[in-house]
Amino acid sequence: MHLDVLDLRDFYYRTQLGRTAQKAIRDKVVELWPDTQSGMAGLTMAGYGFAVPLLRPYLGRARRVIGLMPAQQGVMPWPAGEPNVSVLCAETSWPLETGMIDRLVVLHGLEVSDDPDALMEECWRTLGPGGRALFIVPNRVGLWAPRETTPFGFGRPYTMGQLEAQARRVGFAPERQAAALYIPPSQRRFWLRSSEMWERLGTRAAGYLAAGVVMLEVIKQVHSVRRSGLGAAVRKPLSILEGAPKPVVGRI
Repeated sequence: MHLDVLDLRDFYYRTQLGRTAQKAIRDKVVELWPDTQSGMAGLTMAGYGFAVPLLRPYLGRARRVIGLMPAQQGVMPWPAGEPNVSVLCAETSWPLETGMIDRLVVLHGLEVSDDPDALMEECWRTLGPGGRALFIVPNRVGLWAPRETTPFGFGRPYTMGQLEAQARRVGFAPERQAAALYIPPSQRRFWLRSSEMWERLGTRAAGYLAAGVVMLEVIKQVHSVRRSGLGAAVRKPLSILEGAPKPVVGRI
């Protein structure tokens, strides 16, 4: 079940809880992928689903930033007041060349997909060799997944093990695990005002169990094709005999 782009926009940009969730997840993304000019220069970065709130730190840093939004969800122009980088696309057929992306963030994409394996295969196709993807999904055992009052209460939540197994099936190599969103999905001021404290405490003590989302960084490793037969072609296998006298054929 895909969410509507307007509902996602309203949650992340027009509610205090949504802005708090946006910051908690974005801070963790930047921790994994620092938004430094030297680190992002020359890279193409894309986000699929509704990942644009997480891409803002990389505007002006990366060579190119692209926001991919599935047709079932709808698209909105982004970023506000600047040249649009959002693109409407089919879920498993993106308007991108093979190997075009260096960094990919998927948020509100995998858990609501009609065919998550095919979606991951499209992620694989569009990533270049050595490219990295970050899959962010609702935590099955967290506090946010059972609540349908936020976007994290829709679709299929994951455990870290399930997410990693699915990534491996497609051919990705898992690199790092992370989690975020340790405050309850509540509009109460106490939780909203103390959210940064809970993020720090949760990361140190609670692990993945109390987190609202789990995050898996994967890398696309392309192995060289092994040729059958000898590893190296031998052009002159008997060159050691060069210069030796030729045998004389006589009568017996």
